[in-house]
Amino acid sequence: MKNIVIIAHDAKKQEMVDFLKSRNEWIEDINLVATGRTAEYVESGGLEVKHMSPGRYGGYREIINMIQQNEIDIVLFFRDPQVTQPHHEDIQQLLDICDGKNIPIATNSSSAELLIIGLIKKEDYERLRGK
Repeated sequence: MKNIVIIAHDAKKQEMVDFLKSRNEWIEDINLVATGRTAEYVESGGLEVKHMSPGRYGGYREIINMIQQNEIDIVLFFRDPQVTQPHHEDIQQLLDICDGKNIPIATNSSSAELLIIGLIKKEDYERLRGK
């Protein structure tokens, strides 16, 4: 089973929920992992998600640790470019670890869709190749 991190700045939380709900059949076999407030928001939209701490209280650090342990396959981080967070250093560390560990990261719905389609296609190819 694959693990996808989902994070969204406040202005992008509804967009994240809408994105996931409209592609529910694509993610039915995927574990969603989210920082605190994003997890709560996504759950209120009827989706199941594993809760991490809120980003500013260590959630980004928890996700970075999961990436370092090879437990994460993709990160979807719907960022609001108009917002500078006081914990921006944690966000930069998350982006850096994704680059360093070669973890695909999408920062908007178009790139997120392409990553999920790629993951599905890769799994199909691996199943066919395994036969």
